[in-house]
Amino acid sequence: MSGRIFKSFTVGQFTIIPAGDDLPNDGKLPIILGKKGAFGSGEHETTASCLELMTLIPDICNHEILDFGSGTGILALAAARLGAKSIVAVDLDQAATDSCNENIRLNKLEAQICAVCGDLSAVFDQQFDTVLANIYIDILIPMAEQLVEITKSGGYILLSGIPLQDKFDLVQCYSRLGCVVKDSSIGEDFVTYLLVRP
Repeated sequence: MSGRIFKSFTVGQFTIIPAGDDLPNDGKLPIILGKKGAFGSGEHETTASCLELMTLIPDICNHEILDFGSGTGILALAAARLGAKSIVAVDLDQAATDSCNENIRLNKLEAQICAVCGDLSAVFDQQFDTVLANIYIDILIPMAEQLVEITKSGGYILLSGIPLQDKFDLVQCYSRLGCVVKDSSIGEDFVTYLLVRP
C-alpha cells in the first residue's frame, strides 16, 4: 500500500475501504485501512486469495487465530469480521505493527485483535485453531515445523506468497509434517494453500 490512496474495492465477502471514506451499503464485510505504509491492501493476488480461502474455514467464528507476518493486519481484520474469537497479529517490522494497530483502531476491533512486533517466539507458548501466513517461501519452508507445531490438531494453516515454481516443494514439505491440502487458489504468479493439520 505504501501510503498511497486507493479506492474502495471488493474481494469475495469483503469491501476494502480507505480511511475517511463512507462505508458502502453493499452487504459486504467492511475492512477500513489507514494510510500508514505496510504490505497488504488486498489488491495483491496473494492477499486477495487469502481473503477468499479464509471464508472456507469451517467454524472460524470460534477460532483463536495467528496472523504471522501480518503487515497492515488485513487478514487479522478479515478474520475478526468473520467473527473469530481472538487474533494475534505478529510482524517483525515495527512500522507494520504500527500500521496494524492503526487499522485495528479504525475498525474498532481492539477487543478481538492484538498486534505484536516480534517473531514466532513471541507466541510459541500458544496453539491456534488457524494460522495465517502470507509471507515469503524462504520463510514458509524453513519455519514449516514451527508453524505446524503451533497449530492445534485439526486446525487450519493458510499459506500464501508461494511462487508457482515452488508450489510442489511447499506441499511436499508440509505433507511430510502430516498436513493435508484442503483447498488452493492458483493465481498468475503465486499459489495459496489451505492446509489441515490432522
